[in-house]
Formats: sequence, structure tokens, C-alpha cells
Amino acid sequence: MRLVNPIAEAGVGSTEGMLDALPATIGVARGASSELPAGRLRRVTQYIQENLQRELRLAELSALVHMSPYHFARLFRRSIGMPPHKFVVRCRIDAARTLLAARRSPIAEIGQLVGFRTPSHFTTTFRRVVGLTPSGYRSEAGAAGVRNEL
Repeated sequence: MRLVNPIAEAGVGSTEGMLDALPATIGVARGASSELPAGRLRRVTQYIQENLQRELRLAELSALVHMSPYHFARLFRRSIGMPPHKFVVRCRIDAARTLLAARRSPIAEIGQLVGFRTPSHFTTTFRRVVGLTPSGYRSEAGAAGVRNEL
């Protein structure tokens, strides 16, 4: 994906000149960013990682960084490349993959540990994201571990 520099394309030498050259209906504010500030993004992603087992709502995450849910979701998506809900699901699946590879807990328990209410929802979501069921993933992870030990 090629990023376009609007200043260079407008043929204007400075940001102020470009803002003055744009029509007033565009709504560009000086100093406005289209991404979530790094500190706020770090706070939210850390909070998500620490609270995977809980139900995480958009209102809760946006309140954490003092933003409206809509504005937060828009900036989060621009910063991360996916909406907050999808990011939470990916984090849960990543944590489940780690736990499944360790081969210690039952699959249903792992699903609950990473925030899925039912084993069927965990299995369905895991299969959609990873391409394997949790038990299939565990089997492959175990087989890979045996091969690495030889």
C-alpha cells in the first residue's frame, strides 16, 4: 500500500499552506491525529492482555482512555489495523494457543481461562481464526514438540 503525502501532492510548501488550500468542508483540524496516541494505545492493549478472562466491552475500553466509544473504535482501528473486538478475539486465541501447546489443562478450561463462555464458542472461534480445532492444534503442537526433541 502506497502512502500518499497530501502536502506534496497539493504542491504546498507547508502544513499551514495545505490546510488553507483545502476546502472548509473537509473538517481538517490543526494538530489532529488519525491514530490513537501511543500511550493510550499501550494502556488499552495492556489492559486487554491482563483481562482476557473477563467480558471486555467497547464502552469499558473507551472509558479507560477517556474517549467516546465511537471515536475510540475508529482511532483504534486506524492504529492497529482491526477493530477492538477483533483484536480482543485475536489476543484470546493467541493466549489459548500458548496454553494448548503446554498440554496441561482441558480444552474447555482453557476456553474459559481466555474469556470464552462456552466450549463450543471457543472451538468455533478458534477454528475460524487458526484453521484447526483446539484439539487438532494441540495434537499438532505435541507432534512438533516430539519432532524437535529427536
